[in-house]
Amino acid sequence: MLFDAPLPRPPHEVRAGVAHLPGFLTLGEQEAVVTHARSLAREAAGTPAAMRRVPVGDGMTSAYLMTLGQAYLSQPFRYVPRGAGGVEAPDVPAGWQELARRALLAAARISPALAPWAAAYRADVALVNYYPPGASMGLHVDAMEDSPAPVISLSIGDEALFRMGNTEGRTRPWDDVLLMSGDLLVFGGPARRAYHGVPRIHPGTAPAGCGVAEGRINVTLRQA
Repeated sequence: MLFDAPLPRPPHEVRAGVAHLPGFLTLGEQEAVVTHARSLAREAAGTPAAMRRVPVGDGMTSAYLMTLGQAYLSQPFRYVPRGAGGVEAPDVPAGWQELARRALLAAARISPALAPWAAAYRADVALVNYYPPGASMGLHVDAMEDSPAPVISLSIGDEALFRMGNTEGRTRPWDDVLLMSGDLLVFGGPARRAYHGVPRIHPGTAPAGCGVAEGRINVTLRQA
């Protein structure tokens, strides 16, 4: 019957400096990342480094955030060295740093604009976001990050609509990318200062065995 098999989802360049590699992580790798993230979150629970919702404007983000490698403070948003502000952020796991290097090498083959960072990339900061069902993240630019080095984004759990905007503001043009569990998206270089966000999560789409029963975990690895 028509559409019995999944439609092909080959790696592709969304635009210069943005690469999408569907199914980059196996189910086993996804579960391992989730297990490690949960372990780190348990260790940080009850401390200033705990996973939390972040103040934004007059409210709070609908997604939860935990930072690794450096502390992340809000109002204004900024990274500070470990221990500053009383926040002892956990280290970025060595296995995640190696995963980031492997991911960037693969992405640079899809988008050559990422190649200048591929040989010496070191992920010294990681953000772990959990999107519960119904959560979203508005278009934003990482104003506190000056480096053009790529962001390595790993999606696990429910499917998400990722929106990569332009560098001028929150209006069109933009590119929408459906991120499924296990997908890798990398953006850097000319696209690093683009507005980006997650306007929608599709509930009930997480595959069995990925480690997430509902919602979405997004791990972004960064070079400060």
